[in-house]
Amino acid sequence: MPPLSSLATSWTADIPALLLAAVVGVLYARGVRKAGHWPVRRVLSFGLGVLLFLYLSCGFPGVYGVSLRWVFTVKVAGYVFVVPLLLAAGRPLALARETLGPNGRRRVDAFMAGRPVRVLSHPVVAPLLGLAIFASFLTPVLYLLRTDPLAGALTVLLAPALGLLMVLPAVEGEERPASSAVMVVGFIYVFIELLADAVPGILLRLSGTVLDGFAGPVPGALGWFPGALRDQQLAGDLLWFVAEVVDLPLIILMMMRFQRSDKADAQAIDDLSDEELAELNRRHLNRL
Repeated sequence: MPPLSSLATSWTADIPALLLAAVVGVLYARGVRKAGHWPVRRVLSFGLGVLLFLYLSCGFPGVYGVSLRWVFTVKVAGYVFVVPLLLAAGRPLALARETLGPNGRRRVDAFMAGRPVRVLSHPVVAPLLGLAIFASFLTPVLYLLRTDPLAGALTVLLAPALGLLMVLPAVEGEERPASSAVMVVGFIYVFIELLADAVPGILLRLSGTVLDGFAGPVPGALGWFPGALRDQQLAGDLLWFVAEVVDLPLIILMMMRFQRSDKADAQAIDDLSDEELAELNRRHLNRL
């Protein structure tokens, strides 16, 4: 394992990541300033997400991700799972709705209602997409992603974007009412995702062969570098751990939304008059 000092002293300049972080940070800061008052916890969460993105790109993971499978796995898992969750907790779309005026609000709502967001955030598609991303680590694609500069730049740009598209509706959708039945279905698929995310990590851990096709010595290897198979096993352990842990906040969030939705449904029933309740029961019985 690496010396602890290297976690803080290993740095590189990832230009695409620096540019993306600068653009995102400036836009969010301008929105906060224009809003006048924005919860500090949201600003801190968003800022932490940007800083984590920069560390994954330019810090220890950015330096050694090219050479080591387990470091690259942590980097991509952070891009897909952790960074989007922190950024989404900053509620960037809610901030945009508040500061962009009626036209901007309509554009944000149209974006959230658009086909790409609806497809990628669908309870069936999101688990399959995460599974597909990390299933590629079981093939020679992993070596290409680690070592090819163009593939690396695309990973920096696309992995967090895909993660955001999957998680934003769950976080930003708190303001949109959802029935208890819809929430129950969402719970089922979240638990399916919890199981599916573990599959690539388990296969990486248990495989007795190097799956990406490169088992030779790493150029410029340091003394603490593990062998190729041990490197792959560490990647599996860490992928399994990260993918499972980051699902817990989503489960907690869905439980909170379910509680609010259930209270709203109960209140809506209580507000009905006797005649309205009788009519509702009659229509329900007629459908049976």
